[in-house]
Amino acid sequence: MIKNLVKHGNSWALVIDKPILELLKIDPESPLEISTDGQVLTVTAAGRQEKKAALRAASEKVNAKHKKAFKKLAE
Repeated sequence: MIKNLVKHGNSWALVIDKPILELLKIDPESPLEISTDGQVLTVTAAGRQEKKAALRAASEKVNAKHKKAFKKLAE
């Protein structure tokens, strides 16, 4: 999909179509994190990365605590 920027006051805006917003489960009030590597612009719903990191940390903690049990179950 190719989009053009539109003038918004003294700035430029990228308009995201409603079906895409619904697919991503974001609304106009959703905080978004914008990052770039100098070539690619990435827009991510803020908070989702923190949730993934918290889930990963909890998973690692459980795996470390119950390592022997999981190993027996795998046999």
